[in-house]
Amino acid sequence: RGGGGAQVVKPGPVPNRPWTSTGLQHGECKVWRNPLNLFRGAEYSRYTWMTGKEPLTYYDMNLSAQDHQTFFTCDTDFLRPSDIVMQKAWRERNPPARIKAAYQALELNNECATAYVLLAEEEATTIVDAERLFKQALKAGETIYKQSQQCQHQSPQHEAQLRRDTNVLVYIKRRLAMCARKLGRIREAVKIMRDLMKEFPPLTMLNIHENLLESLLELQAYADVQAVLAKYDDISLPKSAAICYTAALLKTRTVSDKFSPETASRRGLSTAEINAVEAIHRAVEFNPHVPKYLLEMKSLILPPEHILKRGDSEAIAYAFFHLQHWKRIEGALNLLQCTWEGTFRMIPYPLEKGHLFYPYPSCTETADRELLPTFHHVSVYPKKELPFFVHFTAGLCSSTAMIALLTHQFPEIMGIFAKAVLGLCSG
Repeated sequence: RGGGGAQVVKPGPVPNRPWTSTGLQHGECKVWRNPLNLFRGAEYSRYTWMTGKEPLTYYDMNLSAQDHQTFFTCDTDFLRPSDIVMQKAWRERNPPARIKAAYQALELNNECATAYVLLAEEEATTIVDAERLFKQALKAGETIYKQSQQCQHQSPQHEAQLRRDTNVLVYIKRRLAMCARKLGRIREAVKIMRDLMKEFPPLTMLNIHENLLESLLELQAYADVQAVLAKYDDISLPKSAAICYTAALLKTRTVSDKFSPETASRRGLSTAEINAVEAIHRAVEFNPHVPKYLLEMKSLILPPEHILKRGDSEAIAYAFFHLQHWKRIEGALNLLQCTWEGTFRMIPYPLEKGHLFYPYPSCTETADRELLPTFHHVSVYPKKELPFFVHFTAGLCSSTAMIALLTHQFPEIMGIFAKAVLGLCSG
């Protein structure tokens, strides 16, 4: 679409790409795998132990089960007994049963990479334990990957097996990078991510660049962040909150430390300030839910394993990891607070017509309620305003009910009151 050269595809994954869950569809809305999803055992389960609340919905976990079956299994699994067991493990709904199956697979083959993956994701209770298991998975995964490479041309089944073993290897390396990031070894994490993007360029749809962006921001390597954006904030590529808000943050960074609303209202905005404000407006149009989390007007929760682009779930996932980066830049949140609501003047009817993007999808609220836990108050955009006659009818009914109640409780007083009112009216 026109305006600022920005363009976005309709929310949703590209068919036949791994790690994009088609799952439940609400009109144009499709859910995507959260690139920075947390670890089940070391993070989500710890939250449940501490609070007694379940941070993941059944729908979200069911989508993950579908992802795992797509990503970690193939038609040749029957050739390896351990892979047969793991096929059942990925379909199993009960966590202890999945973990038990992973151990059974290791008894059959102690080089079963996907068994180590499952244990790292679900049994490990700390990131350190998860990393240890992923390193075991990496050793096994590299061996299997090399074997599959040698056999790939023997038959279509062997080609499918190589694709599966490639998926497993990429997944393991990416999770090892995320472990390194969480344990403070950020440069190591960045190197793993960059190597992955070079070694497996066809798998760019995994959105590893979003993991890379977050790690580079933590290093305050803003020139490197700009270089990543130059490649991925492209008119032909799908957008995300991470892309749009990181672009806004970089432009905000150049002016925010000296920005003052009073000064700006007297002298007008400079070119750099106009660019920053326009970048904020672009980001807010893409996902209008994010500012309330960044400005801490709304409480954050743990992000889900799947997100809906432009929805509340994506806003939570973005703010959960990026709030710290906005806080680090002096004045960035102040500039955001002063300007973000101005976006809505440009798009008075967001469901009908957008400015830089497609109209805002009307299906996001329904889909987000499936993805987010019930204890979270889902953010809704645009706010639904009831027609005047609805308010009038509700007020009339309430008044009638109150008069009837008072008449029942105090018949004599209400009789006197009614006569007085009639007397005033007739007079």
